[in-house]
Amino acid sequence: MLRFAGMLIVATLTSGPTLSAEKGGTLHLIVQPEPISLNPGINRLGPATFVGNKIYDSLLGYSATDIAPIPRLAESWTISPDGKTYTFKLRHGVTWHDGEPFTSKDVAFSIGDFLPVQHARSKDVRAEIARIETPDAFTVVFTLKAPYPAFLRTLNVAIVPAHKYVGVTDFRSAPANGEFIGTGPFKFKEWKKGSIIRLVRNETYWDAGKPYLDEIDFQVVPDANSRAIAFETGQVDVLRSGDVENFDIPRLAALDSVKISEAGWEFLQPIGYVHINNRNPILANQTVRQAIVQAIDRDFIINTLFAGYGKPSNGPFSRLSSYKDTSVETVYPFDPEKAAALLDKAGYKADADGTRFTLRLVPLPYGELWSRQAEYLREALGAIGIKVEIASVDVAGWFKRLTTFDYDIAQNFVYTTADPGIGILYGYRTVQGDNAGSTGGNVNGYSNPEIDALLEQGAHEADDAKRRQIYSKVQQILSRDVPMVWTHDIVFPTLYRDRVQDLITTALGTDDNFAAVWLKK
Repeated sequence: MLRFAGMLIVATLTSGPTLSAEKGGTLHLIVQPEPISLNPGINRLGPATFVGNKIYDSLLGYSATDIAPIPRLAESWTISPDGKTYTFKLRHGVTWHDGEPFTSKDVAFSIGDFLPVQHARSKDVRAEIARIETPDAFTVVFTLKAPYPAFLRTLNVAIVPAHKYVGVTDFRSAPANGEFIGTGPFKFKEWKKGSIIRLVRNETYWDAGKPYLDEIDFQVVPDANSRAIAFETGQVDVLRSGDVENFDIPRLAALDSVKISEAGWEFLQPIGYVHINNRNPILANQTVRQAIVQAIDRDFIINTLFAGYGKPSNGPFSRLSSYKDTSVETVYPFDPEKAAALLDKAGYKADADGTRFTLRLVPLPYGELWSRQAEYLREALGAIGIKVEIASVDVAGWFKRLTTFDYDIAQNFVYTTADPGIGILYGYRTVQGDNAGSTGGNVNGYSNPEIDALLEQGAHEADDAKRRQIYSKVQQILSRDVPMVWTHDIVFPTLYRDRVQDLITTALGTDDNFAAVWLKK
């Protein structure tokens, strides 16, 4: 990052063959499960960002090839030689969906005040910033406390309208949160709960000529089989992974005029988790956690439950991360006999009915696949004497359970992001209290002072070679300690009809704003 210090950085936003793009039409999608909110400034769970990122633009996007920052609401930026001052020049003539002008005050409010209240990651980023200045309506200056190489990769967050929050003291419950007013290429039209979310073209979008689509419809379809039928019959144009059963993907991909892509996850870098509540006295024992990971057949999860759409993982970093270092990872192979012996060693002998202790499992409420995985986990852990009680809840309940540590083990998949100074720091640094009121943080309750120190060093080290050494050590320690079970490095394929053009053009894939998507007539 520092080799660009002091230079004006200007990028051209490219989004495919725009000269041949045709305007018009409705893109039919599925959102699964139905989101809690359409405002990603409030909620960053997958369904909310999938829909909301079309409504709310961010300062930056990221290119598909090298995850380099590309202009959105910021048209250019400079970085000071010491790597601590970032000056952004904003686009002129951008308006909010209610007609009010977009200015630097919106950026300062969003990143400085609003988002840190809602999200643990944004709170972490805000803590890196010494001050935010707005010398004029189209300039915003961030002065950091120390060099923070990840900073440019933190700016794909939703910018919200400051004028809608004047006089508001409780940002979490503000009426404006439900009005869905952004600057993005699509405007909110209607939300029929349990049925459909409809967005329409923003005719005054800053990127002249875009968006190409007239409308985007996100259909809420109750079960995977019905979603597969909706795609087969042409009711929907695109399927994201999770919309249908993984075993159904090859069949649907073989249909006429259907394409499949595994691209578009370069920035988000998802990994499957079985969270382990390290604040539970039993699970605080490393030997118990080592037993749990060896009782779970992760190859079975990949090859059977996920139908092969996944890669083995033995640590916190995605295979897509340039910082991944498999050479330092501790590998815990599937070995139920060794797992049982470890529990004996830890002092948890089986009683007369074969039970050592009981754990509450909170499943991820994202569909049938995750339900089956929960059932598998119950059987796998039951085989070594750990009784598992499944506590099924809806998305809001699951979220509350995890962020307040009201669980023993839980399912999840997490976007670890392109820079460990964001996702890895956020996921493993010690949390004081709980995460209530924010979207996440270290919900495992894992606490290791050595990891805390290394994550702090890695986040602020400007020399990339030194950063790699630091993060190799982080991977070595975490893979040994197993604060959770990394079930697999997730592969999320996208199915779409060939009339859908430029669907995936950036490192954010289908989570991007769809300004460039068009339909071939």
